[in-house]
Formats: sequence, structure tokens, C-alpha cells
Amino acid sequence: MKNIFVQKLKLIPFLLLLFAVSCENLDLAPENQFTDSNYWTSVDKVQTLLNTAYSQMQNSSYFFYNEGLSDNAYNGRGDNAGAASLAAGIYDPSLPRLKDEWKNRYAGIKTCNLLLENIDRIPDADPKIIARMKAEARFLRAFQHFQLTTWFGAIPLISKDPSLEEALSVSRTSHAEVVKFILDELNAIVTDLPKTYNASERGKITSGAAMALKARVLLYEDRWAEVVSTTDEIIAGTYGSYSLFPSYEGVFLPQNEYNSEDILSLQYVPEFKIWGEFFDMAPLSAGARLNALAPTQELVDSYLMLNGKKINEAGSGYNENDPYVNRDPRLTGTVVYDLYDWKDADGTTRTIYIKPGSSPSAKTDEYVPGSSATSTGYYTRKYFDPQHSTSLQSGLNLILFRYADILLMNAEAKNELNQFDATSWETTIKALRKRAGFTDGAALSFDSSLNQAGLREVIRNERRSELGMEGLRIFDIRRWKIAETVLNGWAHGAKFGVSSIDNGYLRVNLRTFDPGKHYLWPVPRDERLINPNLSQNPNW
Repeated sequence: MKNIFVQKLKLIPFLLLLFAVSCENLDLAPENQFTDSNYWTSVDKVQTLLNTAYSQMQNSSYFFYNEGLSDNAYNGRGDNAGAASLAAGIYDPSLPRLKDEWKNRYAGIKTCNLLLENIDRIPDADPKIIARMKAEARFLRAFQHFQLTTWFGAIPLISKDPSLEEALSVSRTSHAEVVKFILDELNAIVTDLPKTYNASERGKITSGAAMALKARVLLYEDRWAEVVSTTDEIIAGTYGSYSLFPSYEGVFLPQNEYNSEDILSLQYVPEFKIWGEFFDMAPLSAGARLNALAPTQELVDSYLMLNGKKINEAGSGYNENDPYVNRDPRLTGTVVYDLYDWKDADGTTRTIYIKPGSSPSAKTDEYVPGSSATSTGYYTRKYFDPQHSTSLQSGLNLILFRYADILLMNAEAKNELNQFDATSWETTIKALRKRAGFTDGAALSFDSSLNQAGLREVIRNERRSELGMEGLRIFDIRRWKIAETVLNGWAHGAKFGVSSIDNGYLRVNLRTFDPGKHYLWPVPRDERLINPNLSQNPNW
């Protein structure tokens, strides 16, 4: 059974109700209707509004399809969350994803501002509870601003609920000022947030979550020394006890929700709040209707051999005709490939046949151009819920911040400061590889011959392997300024094509990335039509 807090996370239209009556002068509020005059009377009512703010953090479609914006995956059917258009570089300011990102995140900010401006009206409330709820709302408001400024750069900074006139004339605040606001908020609220909650309230914002967001903001700004100090504190347990969960595969299974690695997740619960993206991601034989999002060959190729070598490195032992043998175990935990041993809910296993003509019976999962099967020759395993309901609907939580990411941030920042040494390796990269299942000494030992650039390549690839299909790759390639390299040209699939074209690796999507414009999304067209004070990003 999920906890009580999660069961209450249902989006209900309180904002519309409150806004609708706020313009009216009512001497007596109807007893059967929530209005501004009778709503702010109890902590329970405000908790419902706060639950709405939690629900507005992120949706499952963005969580999964953001991976399709990067070189890790391909949105081959439809344009889910704008992934196909954004990845191919064939969009403009009218793209619906841009409008929805802007609209939905500012709706979340409005929810937080309404709560913060009215919560003190609750009579006889426990000051500690009020302080904590304010801190939660300020975190959520900071999170929304962070997502917006990461995509759009300069954005309107909304720290109080604006009037209609103000909303239609607001201008953009510089990215630097928005980042300062976010960090100031996170530093201010951390002491009002607990390290843990009781079982009925698990999933709420903790001090550890606030510092994890702070670390990510600093990481995206290349503020390396502050990344190190913040992640060092998290690793030391200053904000709660976190550790790597013993099983990489187990991190993403329903029986292990709220495990030691989970710092903050999007909350779901069967029947009440569910997601269903795997209906278009899993193998068809596992219950999917079609495949719309598939891992790329580029992602598959990034996974090391068990001896720690890259597949194209001398002595790796890689066999192009048997490519999935002796690979980083996280490949199997993330990607479904040809001849994959699929685990069913009853504990039995069966083989997934993807290569054309390989299936001894039903050809459901086989790659066929133009069919409903995979467009790349791969399917996704990570986050498949064995306890799913009809149409692969799931109540499994989706992790936004996990401890493995903290270790990777720490390693990256220390290397950028030329402080990454054998001790750092032991506590970060080696720890991650051991948990993943590496045993070869060559894969686990620190290579003291590598310079800073060599270690950078190792750490960045480790981040890709550890966090594959979790929606973070697009942000990494943007902040590393390598998008013009990895998002220009063909994205590929498995070696199921004709040998004369790219050595037989399927060409699945031709992509274009213009560094002069694509590192920032354009301000949505409709927003600029109603507010002439919103300037546009360069070259849009």
C-alpha cells in the first residue's frame, strides 16, 4: 500500500475556483463551495493545494520522452512531448511542447505563490508545520523556475502572484538573476525541511532533496567548488542517510520504492495516479501496443566491456557479431536487445527476438521497417513495472534525484578542479561499477595515467551508462556544449540494415543542431503575441 500523502496527490481545480471568486465581493460564501473567504481555514485544505503543486512538478511524458531529445533515444512514432521535432532540430516557436512547458510550469509557480501568500491566514496552526509547508512550496517554485531557465535562458521571475495586468506585461529576468533566486531559496529553506518523514508522508520534499536540487543547479552553472562542497555534505549524511541500493536493476522495481538511493521521486499510486508510457516503449510481446520511443545504437555502444574497455579499444574483446556479451551489466538493466532474457512477473524468463527472421515462432518483437515494432532494434527495460495493470499502466514512482547522481556530480566537479584522485575514484566511479556488477580489476582500478581530459571522458561516459533512459542526457550534452556534435547527423539503430550504408547500422533519424540557436528554446509564439515585453532568444 502506498502512503497517505501519495494517495492524496490528485490534481483538482482549486486554482480555478479560487481565482474565479477572488474578483467577487461576497458577504457570505456558500457552504458547499470553496472560496477565497472560506478556504484558508485549515492545514488540511492547504495541504490539498500543496499536493496540487507537487502534481505540477513534472509529468511522466516529459520524464521519459526527454531522453528522445538526446542521442540516447529516438521518438519514432508521433511527436510525443515534441521529442521528434526537438531532436531533429525542425521546430519553431509554435511547437506545442514549448507552449506547454511554459504554461504548465508557470501554472505550478502560481499554485506555490497562492499558497505562500495565504497560508498565514490559517488560524491556530502549528508554526513548525506552516514553516515546513512554506519550504516545500518554495522548493517547488524554485524547481519550476530552474526547469524554465534551463530551457529558455532569461525568463519572467515570478516570486509573487501577479495581477492580470502584470502578467500581460512582465518582462524577462536574466538567467543569472533567476539562478541566484533559486539558490537563495534553497539555502533559506533547508533548515525548515526534515531529513525524513514518517511512512504516511514519504515522498515529500526533504532537506536532502533541497540540497540535491542545489547541487544540480550548481552543476549546470559549472560552479565546481560549490558542487563539491554541496555533494560532499550529502555524501557525509548531513541531510539524511543515503547510499547506493545493492541492486542496480532493483532501484527501479516497485518492491524497492523509497529505497536508500531515492532522494526525491514523482509520486504515483495504482488506481489513483498512474502513468502508461511503457505501452509504447516495452517489447510488444510484453504487452505494448507499438513502439514510439526506442534506445539508439549510440547509447548501446557507450556501455563498456566488463574489463572496463570501450568496445572500440584494443584488447576489449568486443565481437560485433555477438555485441551484447561481456558488457556493462547496466546495459541489460536498461535496454532490451536481440536475444534478451526477459524476466516475467512470475519469475520465468523467455527470449526476446528482435533481429529480422530470428524468431522461431511469433515475430511480434522483430524489427520490420514501418511496422509497430521498434524503429531502432531496441526496446526499454528500465522502469518496466512487472506489477503493471491493463495497458502496462503503472503506479511506480519515477526518480528525479538519486544518490548515484550525487556521486557522479561529485566526481565530475572534482575532476574539473583537478582534484579527482584515487580516493575520489573509490567513493564514486568504483562504487557505482561495483554495484552494477563489475568484478574485473581493470574496470575497478583507478588509472593514474589518465590526465584531466581522459578522466573527463571516463566520468562523462559513466554518467551516461548509469543514468541512461532517465531523461537527463539532454541536459548533460547541452551544458557540456557537445550537442552540435552528437545531435548532428544520423541517429542509428542495430546492425539490421544493408552493409553498404553505415556498416549495416540502421539510419533511423537525421538530426540537425545549430549551436547559434538551439542551445536555448525560443519563447513560445503565443506568449509573445499577448505580451510584447517578452523578447525572443537569438536567431529565432
